[in-house]
Amino acid sequence: MNEGTRVQDYKQLLVWQKAMQLAEQIYQLTRGFPADERFALVAQMRRAAVSVPSNIAEGQARRTTGEFVRFLSHAQGSLAEVDTQLLLSVRLGFCSQSKADPILALIVELRKMLASLRRKLVADH
Repeated sequence: MNEGTRVQDYKQLLVWQKAMQLAEQIYQLTRGFPADERFALVAQMRRAAVSVPSNIAEGQARRTTGEFVRFLSHAQGSLAEVDTQLLLSVRLGFCSQSKADPILALIVELRKMLASLRRKLVADH
């Protein structure tokens, strides 16, 4: 991002908006998981999913490029957690592959968007 194109609010970032969609979709999906997973896999998946847009927001709000890049890295880590946990959920039979596929596609899209934003920030810095 060039000096003149820096967003003033994280809510303007498409990557944050898509990360919010991911969190919503994870919450919706995990409502159908077994009750005995509520404090285990469900809680982990929800926490990791919420962490993605939260880290994007916190990083952008810090107002320094280095911190923003660091928080985007945290968001990428949380995204990998959600990916792994979703794949495990399918393997354990908690959700079908057909329900997981659109979320997995969103995860791939977010991974690319986060990597691209990090590269852009580092290049412009």
